[in-house]
Amino acid sequence: MNFSDLGLGPEVLRAVEDAGYTQPTPIQQQAIPLVLQGRDVLGCAQTGTGKTAGFTLPMIEILGKGRARARMPRSLILEPTRELAAQVAENFEVYGKHHKLNMALLIGGESFGDQVKRLDRGVDVLIATPGRMIDLFERGNILLSDIKIFVIDEADRMLDMGFIPDIERIAGLLPKMRQTLFFSATMPPEIRRLADAFLMNPKEVTVAPPASPATTVTQALAIIHRDDKRKALRHLLRTEEVKNAFIFCNRKKDVGVLHRSLEKHGFNAGALHGDLPQSVRTETLEAFRRGDISLLVCSDVAARGIDIQGVSHVFNFDIPIHAEDYVHRIGRTGRAGRSGRAFSLATPEDGKHVADIAKLIGKDIPVIPVDGLDQPGFEDVEDRRHRRGRKDDERARGRTERPERARRPERAAPKVEPVEVERAAAASRQDPGRQDLGRQDLGRQDLGRHDQTPRPDYRRDDRRRRPEMDDDETVVGFGDHVPAFVLRRARPASASMEEV
Repeated sequence: MNFSDLGLGPEVLRAVEDAGYTQPTPIQQQAIPLVLQGRDVLGCAQTGTGKTAGFTLPMIEILGKGRARARMPRSLILEPTRELAAQVAENFEVYGKHHKLNMALLIGGESFGDQVKRLDRGVDVLIATPGRMIDLFERGNILLSDIKIFVIDEADRMLDMGFIPDIERIAGLLPKMRQTLFFSATMPPEIRRLADAFLMNPKEVTVAPPASPATTVTQALAIIHRDDKRKALRHLLRTEEVKNAFIFCNRKKDVGVLHRSLEKHGFNAGALHGDLPQSVRTETLEAFRRGDISLLVCSDVAARGIDIQGVSHVFNFDIPIHAEDYVHRIGRTGRAGRSGRAFSLATPEDGKHVADIAKLIGKDIPVIPVDGLDQPGFEDVEDRRHRRGRKDDERARGRTERPERARRPERAAPKVEPVEVERAAAASRQDPGRQDLGRQDLGRQDLGRHDQTPRPDYRRDDRRRRPEMDDDETVVGFGDHVPAFVLRRARPASASMEEV
């Protein structure tokens, strides 16, 4: 079957021929005629099978008959990431070059002013990420009452990134009478529920089992210790005929660490993750596309929809936590019928995640050795729990057997002769106003300065509460220097100033 058999117009067919495509993929063969008929479509196909062209080509054909008005786009395509949105925009430019269609790309990290100017001129195709789309709508820069075609691309990735509430809100703002196209690489129950809510009597198109990797990708798995992962990666990069490759890490922090390590060992590498500014992300991806960078260390932000032809290898430096992400990662190679190779580095603790991947794809990943490195086996779950419990017991035992902190011996309080105590008591009976002074004199005469009073050893980092002082302990108030106003006798309330 050729593209001319799908019902596309001559302008679109000429653009497809200029792009070098002659035969449609299975998802394109089934989806394009349904979209041209105006049916809602639920498409599920593995990554790299041409889903983007499956909805862009018929959209260009439909939108070619009409004209857009200011701030009222005629179609809306939602994408989960900025890179994927930019790539869809590039496809519209390639396939729609013989049509006079206006397009606007609304993504974060770009100027609001430039995007608003594009909307004011009127756009036929609006490609956006959910966050920027809602921002511009709340500012009053977009009117959604003229949307004829609504496309939700990479719906399962939208679910993983938490965009489903935003999508539900945007869908509630659109006209009820519209055509909705729903595409996803996997079809978990949550995505099925959303499809039932958004689509009206849809036609389901499935060309491959959900979350199955392309048959053109050769897979391999190396089990090594965690400390040997960088060494194993460098060994594979040197022994394999790597033209260019994606290297995936689970955490953004590890992306930067691995990128610096590869550059230190002489590899031409770049880094890409979600915390980088949009200008840096775009520049890095373009440099990798041009061949200026041969290795791209990245997070899962590059695992969906990034279509770079001729990628020879994919390396999973970390085993993905979600099994579906494995399919999307290795789908960056072996695209459009080309061959590719995917290597994954697993540690003994990754046995559960590898088993989930094998269950999802329906087969085990072949295990290969790495020269010069030990090849341990996967830890059993019970062994891991036992080892973790043993560590907990050792930590608890260390807390209970911790020796008591050495304490300074307390000095005995100096003895006070009974004669001095009796003398102070007699003085207080003769002059009650001198009672407190007598105590101070007693402390000054017999104990010396106040810093000689014995005290327990309380250190700054000791958080225990200070015990109450005994009633018979001598209290030293002001030390040797008693303020003069304390020594004055209090004036009775009934006395006048003259009597005082």
